[in-house]
Amino acid sequence: MLTAREERFEAVRRRAGFVLAPLAFATILLLPAGGMKPEAHRLAAVMAAVVILWMTEALPMPATALLGAAAAVVLRVAPAKEVFAPFADPLIFLFIGSFILARAIFLHGLDRRVAYAVLGARWIGGRPSRVLLAFGAVTATLSGWMSNTATTAMMFGIGMSILSVMTASGGVGRPTVDPRYATGLMLMTSFAASIGGLATPVGTPPNVIGIGFIRGMVKQEITFFEWMAVGVPVVVLLFICLYLYMNALSPAGVAVLGNSAEVIRSARAELGPWSSGQRSVALAFGLTAVLWITPGLFALTLGEESAAYRAMGARLPESAAALIGALLLFVLPGDGGARAITWDDAARIDWGVILLYGGGFALGVLSFQTGLAEAVGRGLTGFLPLRGEFGLLLASVVVAVLVSETTSNTASANMVVPVVISIAVAQGIDPLLPALGATMAASLGFMLPVSTPCNAIVYGSGYVPLMRMVRYGLILDLIGIVVITGAVWLLAPLVR
Repeated sequence: MLTAREERFEAVRRRAGFVLAPLAFATILLLPAGGMKPEAHRLAAVMAAVVILWMTEALPMPATALLGAAAAVVLRVAPAKEVFAPFADPLIFLFIGSFILARAIFLHGLDRRVAYAVLGARWIGGRPSRVLLAFGAVTATLSGWMSNTATTAMMFGIGMSILSVMTASGGVGRPTVDPRYATGLMLMTSFAASIGGLATPVGTPPNVIGIGFIRGMVKQEITFFEWMAVGVPVVVLLFICLYLYMNALSPAGVAVLGNSAEVIRSARAELGPWSSGQRSVALAFGLTAVLWITPGLFALTLGEESAAYRAMGARLPESAAALIGALLLFVLPGDGGARAITWDDAARIDWGVILLYGGGFALGVLSFQTGLAEAVGRGLTGFLPLRGEFGLLLASVVVAVLVSETTSNTASANMVVPVVISIAVAQGIDPLLPALGATMAASLGFMLPVSTPCNAIVYGSGYVPLMRMVRYGLILDLIGIVVITGAVWLLAPLVR
């Protein structure tokens, strides 16, 4: 829950968008074009309004994305067929397929089964540091394949159960758990989910958005395996750093967390044997993961020029693999004679994110087609204090982190990545590295409850003081800047 002051700020922020967005649109539209094409000039006015609406959230962000695309058609920036083409981009279907798979995992409780299986391991034994480590590792792993928000919501419930046992374990003659540990466990839930989403292209929407911009504007394909070759090391390094400092700053003050080990084992036992639906979902997900990763393995072992790699990439791109796995759920058996998923359940995926991606990608593509991106890149190049490929990479990561603190990660990727690409092109630098760095950094932003839905969920627990979230989040932001910049710089040959 937000404090009264934060609620007032949020209300003012949203109302300000209704004033600032039309004002920015009209101002830019009335100013001289400055050498830009008329289409680029009109698109600049539209994008300024869209960015303000995204940052203030005066309208739902998917609605803003649709408004921007519609305004581009009305103002004759481009024909409707061109403007709306990104809504049928193959990556849209990667979103749809992976969202349906994640929905089935949640519906059949496969995520809870995995979580309790790990947390109930005997080596953990209720020891505070080991619970923190396993809890964060499970969260990060699940988040690589599921929505960060859904993962946080699920692990939040498990974490609150553990904390309820902890608070009940104090008493006469018994040690009381340090409140800082409760803060650490809750923040581990949120931070590990945001970090884990970087592991795979489908882990979080900014990944797919960035890959789309890189493919469409840099003309560089990044396969599922190639992304993981960079993303997994980033996740491992960030998670190790997160665990080490969270464990140091959030001591439990006791050797064992009451009878939390028994509670976890009891919860695991209540799940019972594997259901038919869980087996079906595991099969569909396993097949999809194999199809996602196999082309990269072919490229690694046989080379990117091999016939096997080319055939696999042409016939089974990531989007087709996701749809095959999702459609398999409608065939495989579920529980009680039903299928693994019904259309009513599948239709409840987050269509807003899909529309947000389509609208954001459409505006990004138009910015390059009209020459607006080139003009913005030339204009911003003179203001950047950093030069060269590494300097632009570092600047891109820092800017993406700062923007993600004040707006959603998805909107951050939509806003920052196209600008970064345009700046790189204006400077005569290969835009792949700064674009990849900005894409990954858009998933950071840990300091405020409004930075990500994950942060908002754990902030509502009552165990996370605002200033402690700010301090711990700042530490992780700074670590993230270093890790992402270094990893992208060193591992870039794997995706070039």
